[in-house]
Amino acid sequence: MKRTKDISILASHLRAGGLVAFPTETVYGLGADARDDNAVAAIYAAKGRPQFNPLIVHVDRFETAQKYGVFSETATRLANHFWPGPLTLVLPRVENCPISLLASAGLDSLAIRVPAHPLAQELLMQYGGPLVAPSANPSGQISPTKASHVVAGLGDKVDYVLDGGDCAVGVESTIVSCLGDVPVILRHGGLVRGDIEQVLGFEIFDGADAPSAPSAPGQLTSHYAPSATMRLNATSLQDGEALLGFGDIGPLQPKISLNLSPKGDLQQAAANLFAMMTRLDEMLDEGDVKKIAVSPIPNHGLGEAINDRLNRAAAPRSRREGSDQKSSGQDK
Repeated sequence: MKRTKDISILASHLRAGGLVAFPTETVYGLGADARDDNAVAAIYAAKGRPQFNPLIVHVDRFETAQKYGVFSETATRLANHFWPGPLTLVLPRVENCPISLLASAGLDSLAIRVPAHPLAQELLMQYGGPLVAPSANPSGQISPTKASHVVAGLGDKVDYVLDGGDCAVGVESTIVSCLGDVPVILRHGGLVRGDIEQVLGFEIFDGADAPSAPSAPGQLTSHYAPSATMRLNATSLQDGEALLGFGDIGPLQPKISLNLSPKGDLQQAAANLFAMMTRLDEMLDEGDVKKIAVSPIPNHGLGEAINDRLNRAAAPRSRREGSDQKSSGQDK
């Protein structure tokens, strides 16, 4: 990994689908084009994440954020008051939102913020697009607040780190869901609850105190699921089944078929997962095939995350709803 202060190099690397680490006022983020499925999948691979948790999209200003998320009156008030700053808002995705479904973990919501760090702002403006940027560290380890932390944790998994010195806040952003009628704090962070309540003029729920209120994206397993019935680890086809394949599917010749990765690449499969599940649903709506068979996926590396989502998608509706409350929310 190379340390640099040349933002043009990082912007070019991002345009080529690469990963870069950069400072925000909270912690260092691991950035990639939020619209590029393959780049987003590379983030999960670099961090060694065991699940596809939703990632936070970083943009340069409020007006840019409005291209991707639907802002209620409450969300608009919070954005106008606290952005740029350590506040992430969870919002409905706009129609035909270009942000990768993998970045949203297949959900119809989006986590988004405007960072205050001047180097993050300059990178976003030079790059000219939205970046997903979870914390730039291996999954489960301490979030980095110095460039040296990033180098020590990720090594050659990332090509560049923009060295901006120490992060001023040092803890992750506060996450507030604006999906329901009332805002809910999903994660406490660099913006304190009292300041948020002072701006809104009323108390807001803590996620743990509001079981009926909107909770972290990732908890609604049914959002991962196509309307069609799914059968996993299929090595043959039954009547009326489409195929979601992986690797060499051999003699199988389904009427409707998509392949997550013909060459058996788990990162490519992760990049294609949500988009192909959505496309298969659309294809099935147009024909007489109503079931999906899914090829076996190796259960290691990103395969664990892929299988996690497939198992949730294939579960009966009652099981999905029961397990929804156990799923996690935004990445750091």
